[in-house]
Amino acid sequence: MPEFEYVARTMTGDRVSGTTSAATQREAVGQLSGRQLFPLSVKVVRQKGSGLSLGGGINAQMMGVFYNQLSGLLRGGVPLLRSLNILREQTSSSKLKEVLEDIHRRVEDGEGLGDAFSRHPKVFSDIAINMTRAGGEGGFLDDALDRVGKFTEEQADLKSRTVGALAYPFMLATIGSAVIVVLLVFFVPMFGEMFDQLRSKGGMPWVTEALLGFSGFLRSYFFVGLAGFVALILGIRFYFASPSGRRVLDIIKLKIPVFGAINQSLAVARFCRVLGTLLANGVPIIKSLQISSQSAGNMILAEAISSATENIKSGESLAPPLSKSGSFPRTVTEMIAVAEESNSLDTVLVDIADSLEKRTSRKLDLAVKMIEPLLLVVMSGIILFVVVSLLLPIMNMRNAF
Repeated sequence: MPEFEYVARTMTGDRVSGTTSAATQREAVGQLSGRQLFPLSVKVVRQKGSGLSLGGGINAQMMGVFYNQLSGLLRGGVPLLRSLNILREQTSSSKLKEVLEDIHRRVEDGEGLGDAFSRHPKVFSDIAINMTRAGGEGGFLDDALDRVGKFTEEQADLKSRTVGALAYPFMLATIGSAVIVVLLVFFVPMFGEMFDQLRSKGGMPWVTEALLGFSGFLRSYFFVGLAGFVALILGIRFYFASPSGRRVLDIIKLKIPVFGAINQSLAVARFCRVLGTLLANGVPIIKSLQISSQSAGNMILAEAISSATENIKSGESLAPPLSKSGSFPRTVTEMIAVAEESNSLDTVLVDIADSLEKRTSRKLDLAVKMIEPLLLVVMSGIILFVVVSLLLPIMNMRNAF
C-alpha cells in the first residue's frame, strides 16, 4: 500500500505535516478529512514496508535494552511521544535512530505503536509487534514492553551462551586443519629429494607413499580443490535455503546424534516461552500459536504446532496433537495437558521453557567438553601419522645405504 506525505491545516488554522497509508490519493485525502484536517498537498513518498525496514547493525541485545528503557519511561509517567524522542536521541545506532524517527512520526499521526512497529519487520519481531498491540489495546503497554524486553534479552543471552560454548571447538578445528595443510603443502616437500633416492632403491614404506601422494595432490590442485570446496559449501547453503532443503536440514537437526536432542529441546523451549509470553499478555491463542510456530525455528515442529492450531479452532485441546506428532517430549505434553485443565497454560509454558533451557545448557556444556578432547585426539592422530610417515624412511636409510 502506498505511503502519502501530506501538509494540512487544522480546524484552528495550524499547519501540520506527516504521512499516512492509503490505497489511493483520494483515500488519503478522505482519511485526513475524517481527522478534521484540511489537506494542502498530498503526494506519494514510498511503499509501505520498504525503505526503513532495517535489520543490519541492530542486534537483539540492543532491542532488549530499547524495550526495557521505553517501558521504564512509560511507567515513570513520560508520554509515549516524548519517550520515543528521548530514546531516539540517545541511541548510538544510526539505523535504529532512523527507525525510531519514523515510528515517532507515525505515532504522532495517530497510528498505534504496535502498528508502527509492524512497518519494520526486520527490526521488530512478531512477538514484539503483537504484544505491543495487545498492551496498547488493553492499557498495559508498559508491562507488555517490559516482558518483550526480558524475553528478547533472555533469547539473546541463550544464543550468546550457545555460540560461546561452540567457539573453542570451532577454533580448535580450524587451527588444527590449517596446521595440517601447512605441514602437507610446505613441510613434507622438503624431504622430496631424499625420498626419491629411497624410492629408486625400493625402500619407501606405503604410508610415506600415501602421504607424498596426498601432499602432491594438495600442492598441484590446492586452488582447484579450494574453489570446489567453496562451490560445494555454497551449493549446500543454496539447497538448504529452499523449502525442501530446509525441511531436510530441520530433520537432520533433530536426528543428529547428541546434538539432535539439544536442538529439539531448544526449539521446544523457544515455542513454549513465546506462546506463554503471548498468552500472558492477552494475545488470542490462535494468533499466539501462529506466531510461536515460526519462533520454534524448525519446520517439523512448526507443522506439528500448525496441526495443533487446527484442533484448537475445532474446540479441542492443545496437548493431544502435540503428543501425537512425536516432536515434543512426553513430559512437556503432559505438563501442557495439566495446565490446560487448571487454566494456567501461560505460566506453565514459561516454567517449561526455563526448565528446558537449564537442562539443555548443561547438556550442551557436556557435549562441548566431549568434543574438545575428541578433536584433540583426531588432530593429534593426523599429525602423528605425518610424523611417522616421514620418520619411517629415515629410520630405513641405514639399510638403504
